[in-house]
Amino acid sequence: MTAIEDLVPRVAAKARATSRTLPPAVGAEQIAEAEAALGFALPPLLASLYREVANGGYGPDYQLLPLIGPGRTALSEYRSERSSSAEEGTPYWPAGVLPILDWGCAMYAAVDCLSETATVLLFEPNAMTDDGAAAWFVDAGSLTEWLETWLAGTGWYREDADEDGEAAEPTPWELAASRLAE
Repeated sequence: MTAIEDLVPRVAAKARATSRTLPPAVGAEQIAEAEAALGFALPPLLASLYREVANGGYGPDYQLLPLIGPGRTALSEYRSERSSSAEEGTPYWPAGVLPILDWGCAMYAAVDCLSETATVLLFEPNAMTDDGAAAWFVDAGSLTEWLETWLAGTGWYREDADEDGEAAEPTPWELAASRLAE
């Protein structure tokens, strides 16, 4: 059994247990349409989550954004952030980094769809000065790791995470400057 085959059913079970209503999953055709609009492929695990669990509506705290559909979606937020970043004097949103969860206060969890491991990044604009790279942090080395943290209830975002001191804090994303320069 592959990691995806093992992880997706566990995520689905927690999603059903923690969300009142889940939106329907998206089909392979809708994934392909989203990928064409984005200009890059979704990591296999992320595509499986949208295809086999639900079109968002579950996950840590504020829950995953829908990939597509009406209202705010991962696709619409990516387009919006890329457009705003291009208009700024200081670019801040790299190509291929898909926002998947809005933490509030303009912060996002985002997946680097161009990395082999689907690194999960934290975008924290309050840390940005005159360098867009300063707003980017590695939340987890892979989407698998990020989801395992959520399943285990050990993420930094937990309300009581500062009390036990065991939650790993996000670290600066070393590739941010080079990815923004591309």
